[in-house]
This record gives sequence, structure tokens and C-alpha cells, in this order.
Amino acid sequence: MRQRVTMSDVARAAGVSSATVSYVLSGKRPVADETRKAVESAIDRLGFSLNPVARSLRTGKSTMVALVVPDIANPFYALLARSIQDELRGRGYHVLVSSTGARRDEEEALLQEAVHQRFAGVVMTPFRLATDAFDGLRAAGIPAVVSADVPFGDVDLVTPDADDAVREALAHVAATGRRRVGVIAGPPDAAGGDPRLERVRAHAAEAGLRIAREHIVHGEHTREAGAEGFERLMRARLRPEAVLCGNDITAVGAMDTAERLGLDIPGDVSLVGHDDIEFASLVRPRLTTIRYPAREVGRVAAGLLLEQIDGRTSRRTVRVAAAFVARGSV
Repeated sequence: MRQRVTMSDVARAAGVSSATVSYVLSGKRPVADETRKAVESAIDRLGFSLNPVARSLRTGKSTMVALVVPDIANPFYALLARSIQDELRGRGYHVLVSSTGARRDEEEALLQEAVHQRFAGVVMTPFRLATDAFDGLRAAGIPAVVSADVPFGDVDLVTPDADDAVREALAHVAATGRRRVGVIAGPPDAAGGDPRLERVRAHAAEAGLRIAREHIVHGEHTREAGAEGFERLMRARLRPEAVLCGNDITAVGAMDTAERLGLDIPGDVSLVGHDDIEFASLVRPRLTTIRYPAREVGRVAAGLLLEQIDGRTSRRTVRVAAAFVARGSV
């Protein structure tokens, strides 16, 4: 059986004292960047992990942070989780990732569990929660950060600044001579509505584009919903010449259906995704999309959470810029 790596082992490997390792893990005292990097390198090499239960018992404070997302199979959320983990690890926190399937009962249950377990904090992308759902966390003194397109009550918010990117995407579509636009949007019962759809609606006319009511279809943000939604649009009496999707996953589903129906992208219909997950540049044609940088979102969310853990009580909203990425599907 492999012997457990101790803090002393890490200290010897990094050439520092055990106290210095403790300071790096806890963040209680400043440590020089070069020293911190040496300790973190030793931690990675040796596979050291601090037992969170033992630490909680010793300090009276949890080291567990919950990350709650709709679908961890979506590469956007996987990258978000990695970014948050990278940011929090240096402060001695551990990230527990939970996927809700975009179900309200799962979202509520996970927030209740965070209170019950006295987690150090929660970062969440809610989908169907009511705006007062975070009252229980606040009453328990548990910091929370929401990553979403809309506010959720009196909670720190990381949200996209995407209007300019949407305008650029629509202008790019219009420049190809397309005028009829369809949208594969999210479900109509999502909390806060569908801001991505509303942004497209708000700026379409500026670009000279038309979105008929029958050219808007709703579904979950999944590949299957993208495939079904695209087929509905293509079987419309007057089908759209371009389709904008709520995320890249639904756009890939649309590509599946286009291939099955013998339609060429972008020859027969243009396609635009949203998020710019890694395989947006791997599919063929490469997907034109709106980049919402998951790594930056995670870095900002983790920073806001740490500020609350350190004592900040005022609420903050940080807007992360999105950008239009032109590739081969328009």
C-alpha cells in the first residue's frame, strides 16, 4: 500500500519549512511567488492532498466549495470547473462539482446540502431556481457566486457582456445576403427567461434581419434538442437561411441533422453557435460562434468567492466580455 504523502514530505521536496507549506495552503500569511510556486510544484509531483475533514475539525472551517452546474458533460462547464479549481487550490480549498440536469429540485437540494454540510462557499449556474433561492445560504453565512445571464437576488454575479459580439455575429450573417433567421433557443421556463434569445431579437433589425415567430424553437441546451430544433426549422413552410443556437452543443446537433437531410452548411443554411467550446474549432465546417471564455468566468467567480470568504459583504457584479469568432459555418 502506498504511504500517505505528508506536509513534511512536501516541505522537504520544496526546500522550505512545514510552516511555509501550511501558509501556502491556507493563505493566512503572504508567501513569495517563487516559494509558493516551488511548494505547488512539490504538491503536484508528490500527489499531496490535505484531508479536508481533518482540517475542518482542526480549524472549525470547511475547505469544501460546491460548484453546481446544469450539465458537467458540456465542455464549457468542465473548463469552468477546472478554472475554479485552479484558482482555489492555492488557498487550500477543494471543489466538489455537482450536475443538476437543469432540474429545479436538484438545484434546491444541492443548495440545502451546502448549508447542511456548512460548505465554505458555493459557485452556481442556476437554471430554474427562484431568485430567493440563495436566502438560505446567506442566512447561514455561506458565500455564494452566481454565473448567469441574469441576476439571482442579492448574490455576487458573473455575467456576459455580449451585446457587441451578437451585433457583430448578426452583421456577419447579413453580409452573406441572408435575411431570414431562425433561433434554437433554450427552454421557455428557464428562470429569468432566455437572455441570449432576447439579445438576438434586440439586434436583428439593426442588421436588416427578420426573425419570424415560427422560426424560434425552444429546447434544452443539448445536442438532441439542437438536432430536433434544426429539423423543425428546416421543415418550415419558408425555412430560415441562417440559424443561431443557444450554445455550441445545440449547434453540433443542428449539424447532425443538416448532414442527415443532405443540407450543406453554409451553402444551404448558415449556422452560429455560442460559447466557443473546444470542439467548435474541430467540427467541419468549423463553427462560427460567440466566445464566452469559460476560463475567465471561472477565474472571476473564484476571485469573488475568495473576497467574500475574506470578509467582503457588499455585493458585486462583474461582466465578462464575449467576442465574435468567424469560422466556416457562415
